[in-house]
Amino acid sequence: MTQRIHRSIDTPLRSGLNRDELWEAADKGLIKCWEIGRQRAARFPDLAQRCLADELPVLGWKGGVSRSLKKLEKYGSLKYLAQWQGLRGEDLDIDLSEERALTCSRTNMVVTFTPDRSKYFNQVAEAEV
Repeated sequence: MTQRIHRSIDTPLRSGLNRDELWEAADKGLIKCWEIGRQRAARFPDLAQRCLADELPVLGWKGGVSRSLKKLEKYGSLKYLAQWQGLRGEDLDIDLSEERALTCSRTNMVVTFTPDRSKYFNQVAEAEV
């Protein structure tokens, strides 16, 4: 059974929702992360351009990379993926039951975005340089 979260980029941003409605609903906060990405794209066009160039910049969720590490692969949060899609001006399109791998065009790091928090939660944190 797929648990796909999809919203069109033409959908207006939501307002008037409480914390539980934003973060604890069936979408697990992915819609809110995507909406934040859309808002950040308007405020930070340079960041949006980096995302459009297939970079995976450091954002507020696990998944971004600022430099290549010895191990060229790591795991990231679906919340990062949702925000990244918003920054790129794309529809939100995430399947909660699948992993999705992307390669950062700047660092060549492969990040696998996963619904399994245990895969990225205890990962060695990357320090911003």
